[in-house]
Amino acid sequence: MALCFFTFAIVLLLTLDSDDNSTPVSAASEGVQITYGSVIKMMHERSKFRLHSHDVPYGSGSGQQSVTGFPNVDDSNSYWIVRPTPDSSAKQGDQIKSGTIIRLQHMRTRKWLHSHLHASPISGNLEVSCFGGDSESDTGDYWRIDIEGSGKTWRQDQRVRLHHVDTGGYLHSHDKKYSRIAGGQQEVCGVREKRADNVWLAAEGVYLPVAESK
Repeated sequence: MALCFFTFAIVLLLTLDSDDNSTPVSAASEGVQITYGSVIKMMHERSKFRLHSHDVPYGSGSGQQSVTGFPNVDDSNSYWIVRPTPDSSAKQGDQIKSGTIIRLQHMRTRKWLHSHLHASPISGNLEVSCFGGDSESDTGDYWRIDIEGSGKTWRQDQRVRLHHVDTGGYLHSHDKKYSRIAGGQQEVCGVREKRADNVWLAAEGVYLPVAESK
């Protein structure tokens, strides 16, 4: 597993923006800063499942690419690239403050974590999907980072909520699981109330160090 992660880090380094000379670091200890361009897994605090997507569409609702909670740690479909919004002046390696609007791009399929008013398949809450691509994104991909507690910038050990800008829903998961197609994976959806089940933490990943001021 260590060899696989090392290979992943090298591949990521080769694909980073050419104007950045920083070296990515593994988040092996708590307190690592999450910066733009970092590739991370988001862990649901209560269940420990990872935010996951794959090239499988929902059979209801929008029919867009499905998003689930995945039980295993060692899965390449659970990596997300932290991106700013297109109108932001933020650069790769910049810190992310609480209240900032970000996007999460699924590394494998290049689609964006997305939500809208379609009903989620199991609970009937707000559907969370993956949508668009490198050159296609809209405000349905915008999530505000709300840090729980006194922290001002997003770090690996901090409890956070992802608050969807368009719908007002918080990224949420629970123990309701799929029985077919994504058997054993649990539903990810949006709910408009703050609950214990919509708290997440940044977990495994390759974290870009904070960019130096020029």
